[in-house]
Amino acid sequence: MHFPNLNPVLVQIGPFAIRWYALAYVATILLGWRYVVGMVRNPKLWAYRPPTATGEQIDDLILWLTLGVIVGGRLGDVLFYRTDLIWTDPVEILKTWHGGMSFHGGALGVVAAGLLFARAKKIDALRLGDLIVAAEPIGGFLVRIANFITGELWGRPTTLPWGMVFPDAGPLPRHPSQLYEASLEGVALFLLLRWATHRRHWLNRRGVVLGLFLVGYGAIRIGLENVRAPDSWMPVFPFGLTMGMMLSTPMVLIGAWLIWRGLKEPLPPALAVEEAHLAPDAIKAADEPA
Repeated sequence: MHFPNLNPVLVQIGPFAIRWYALAYVATILLGWRYVVGMVRNPKLWAYRPPTATGEQIDDLILWLTLGVIVGGRLGDVLFYRTDLIWTDPVEILKTWHGGMSFHGGALGVVAAGLLFARAKKIDALRLGDLIVAAEPIGGFLVRIANFITGELWGRPTTLPWGMVFPDAGPLPRHPSQLYEASLEGVALFLLLRWATHRRHWLNRRGVVLGLFLVGYGAIRIGLENVRAPDSWMPVFPFGLTMGMMLSTPMVLIGAWLIWRGLKEPLPPALAVEEAHLAPDAIKAADEPA
């Protein structure tokens, strides 16, 4: 199969261009924002603890997370994958429209932004993390589709019938690893977290949804690194490891600990029906930090 050679620019008006990659980030922010607001306003999800935040607080949080994603994603790409830019072309670091965003860097940026926001608003940071990650697979899906449209981050050579010849990747058919990632990091992980939040009601257990995301994403990423082609400028690591594998392994370990901790922690008494509708600062559960 040959890559369909899609135009990475959706609309071009003079010097102004709207790229699929940028559109994926904008759509992620907007859809994730509305999804999280819907969860905090759904009383069925808060049987034992009041909602983590108000809809208005989530509105404020979006700006913090947007900055965390952009700054963390770009710096992560430079520090983890392209350190040479620091001394060869530092201005290029600021050109985010050229692509080059690291998931792990963006995740660290979101962690920093979330912790600062939780501290400023006196919100339980673990419970805030549970909310944030429930929406993350929306971005996982959209950004990987954008990676496919722009013909980047292709996979290793393959003889499978759906192998694809990508521009600038040589004549060999390769795994369309962007589509694998969109399916697993996006759709499958979203459904898993949706099950956790809406079926198991684990938003009432501090850190469990966050832990499930870390384990799920980390395991998926480690597995898919076996079919995703590493960047040509990266060194060859021993034992077949890649940078993605090494960055994802701590996620799995931390996530497993959070799941164990959250499921072990006893739940507080069930809330009265009317309490589940109250703003989080109107109720203080006895076992939560002041």
